[in-house]
Amino acid sequence: MKKPLQFRETARMFTGSMTALITPFCEDRVDYKAFEAFCDWQIAQGTSGLVPCGTTGEAPTLSASEHYDVIAACVSVAKGRVPVIAGVGTNATALTIERAKAAQKAGADGLLVVVPYYNKPSQEGMVLHITAIHDACDLPLIIYNIPGRSAADMQVETLATLSKLDRVVGLKDATGDLARVARQRLLCKKGFAQLSGEDATAVGFNAMGGVGCISVTSNIAPALCAQLQAACAANDYETALLLQDRLSELHQAMFCETSPAPVKYAAHRLGICQPGLRLPLAPLSEEGKRAVEQAMDNLGLSLEGHSS
Repeated sequence: MKKPLQFRETARMFTGSMTALITPFCEDRVDYKAFEAFCDWQIAQGTSGLVPCGTTGEAPTLSASEHYDVIAACVSVAKGRVPVIAGVGTNATALTIERAKAAQKAGADGLLVVVPYYNKPSQEGMVLHITAIHDACDLPLIIYNIPGRSAADMQVETLATLSKLDRVVGLKDATGDLARVARQRLLCKKGFAQLSGEDATAVGFNAMGGVGCISVTSNIAPALCAQLQAACAANDYETALLLQDRLSELHQAMFCETSPAPVKYAAHRLGICQPGLRLPLAPLSEEGKRAVEQAMDNLGLSLEGHSS
């Protein structure tokens, strides 16, 4: 078991361009060989953190053993070069704790815990849920607020309360509300790591106090996403905006239909993996394929570029 890190150490660890990793499938089974090669390529391209078993990784469709094995495979490839933040959130507190303990056993460096979906808990319910997970394991915890999928929105004041817990170290914010970033920065403990969960607003998010992005687009364009985050960290927002403009069409294409269908298809075009998804997600439509192809071609993303 890893020695628990202090808050200041973890706050510094979770910054920059982190990839919300896809989970490759082959004939509906996890393709671990493709996944491991993909993780290694991500690190080589400058990605600063790997996030397996999130929404983009189709975590709700993974069995308990697959969930553990995907995290363990990611940890094995990372070899401590970058942190591994394991998605463990479910809409049941007991199950989330089981997955959190399993992720800790697998060697993850941190946990990503989504606001419980479907149940629509109250703000007090959210506090009790996160607190129970926090108290059940030793890893730093990043809260994931994505009301568009969870149908429940963690309010800023609730987040500020939870930020007082020792190992609640950050937030993945997919609300799209940039005004929140400043309010959260003022109300949460100093050094609390705010991470964008929305590629299209990542530059503005950082300008308001963010320190990075857990990105879908970086599955396909990791070097450019890493360069963008590095520019923000250096307060070079002129360069960051130029990079954001280059990536804008690809950001849009990655969400032309329900994620991760577009990014899985894009990964297939790069030779990373098969485009297969697990039900209930449907394959990308022909119109969606054209949108992804155009965005990739306009950015010069190709199988040759991935191979290099």
